[in-house]
Amino acid sequence: MDLVTVDHVSKQFVGHRALDDVSLAVPEGSIYGLLGPNGAGKTTLLRIINHITAPDQGAVYFAGHPLTQADVNSIGYLPEERGLYKKMKVGEQAMFFARLKGMSKRDASAKLHEWFDKFGISDWWNKKVEELSKGMAQKIQFIITVLHEPRLLIFDEPFSGFDPINAKLLKDEILQLRDKGATIIFSTHNMASVETLCDEITLINKSHNILTGNVNEIRRQFGADRYCFSFKGDEALLLNAFGDRVVSKMASVKDDEGDTRLTLRFTPGSSLHDLIATANDAVALKAFSADLPSMDEIFITSVENNNRKS
Repeated sequence: MDLVTVDHVSKQFVGHRALDDVSLAVPEGSIYGLLGPNGAGKTTLLRIINHITAPDQGAVYFAGHPLTQADVNSIGYLPEERGLYKKMKVGEQAMFFARLKGMSKRDASAKLHEWFDKFGISDWWNKKVEELSKGMAQKIQFIITVLHEPRLLIFDEPFSGFDPINAKLLKDEILQLRDKGATIIFSTHNMASVETLCDEITLINKSHNILTGNVNEIRRQFGADRYCFSFKGDEALLLNAFGDRVVSKMASVKDDEGDTRLTLRFTPGSSLHDLIATANDAVALKAFSADLPSMDEIFITSVENNNRKS
């Protein structure tokens, strides 16, 4: 079942079309990546899904029905532009937002202290927000976003400003929230996070959806006919043996032991059996594997190809 469905949504601002006929479906219980360059329309779409603004055309459905204001209590939204009241105390402010989400004072206090202990920030309960570092303030806002255990969580650049240790802490928590049943929409420029966290993605460029699908399937699709050979021997001899079956040389790296890792793209439909046999005859083949491109490479390739067409 899809928890969120975006159906042919368009949004126009003065002199700028932020979204143009965008559709996508977010499966319940998944982590869904919303990707794109700056200004592509991602934040506008997140604000529409969160019922902050309305589409000019199209519709958004939540759990099968048209999205309404009443659904907002089932959504937790962490925007890219963070906002806390600097003069308020941390615990006081966290309680304030929890109560706005309909939590009782007792439940809010218990869960907040549990989260503060988990994140190692219990000592900051009575500190003013203005005393917090950027990373510490982001931890508070993350806690506020997830505290009421919403059905849908929307994170816009959640790792911005975090060091690797705290970024890993957040990633682990996001995975646990998914495992407990939450559906997560996750917007980021960190493609490594997409590979480790996301089940499916949509890539938006210039207000259009240009790529949608399962992350592993997309990587296999973009990696079709790309293979890596690890061998000892003459690289030129191997390339000559492959002949015109090689479309392009992707990478070549020699390790400390003198072995070469060579990544090549072949003509579509090349026989794996023949490629391996050719390599075995030409060099001392040690390993062979399909070469899956990174999401970073897929992002750049897709956007550049789309820009050339437009």
